[in-house]
Amino acid sequence: MSDGQSVKAVAKYVRISPHKVRQVLDQIRGRSYQEALMILEFLPYDAGSPIWQVVHSVAANAKNNYNLDKKKLIISEIFADEGPKLKRIRPRAQGRAFKILKPTCHITVVVKSIS
Repeated sequence: MSDGQSVKAVAKYVRISPHKVRQVLDQIRGRSYQEALMILEFLPYDAGSPIWQVVHSVAANAKNNYNLDKKKLIISEIFADEGPKLKRIRPRAQGRAFKILKPTCHITVVVKSIS
């Protein structure tokens, strides 16, 4: 890989656990843009959809803002950070309450152009 232009896109507050997202991210890290889209298209995980959107978005950023060719893009960095947790309460027996934490995550994709 040459040190070409790098472009970034972030999806924030995605309502899915970062652990579930990372399982999918590990499968497309280091691959080309087109290969990554194809893999995400056919993976049976719910996390594939928001990741597909971010990968698509980063390629659009590269094309519109930097005039890079989508066919020459490679995913150099891709990671999911933990976002804030939505806190909910589930009523239980005898007046007790159990806390339910609904996790969110921020998905970041960085692509590089190869020559």
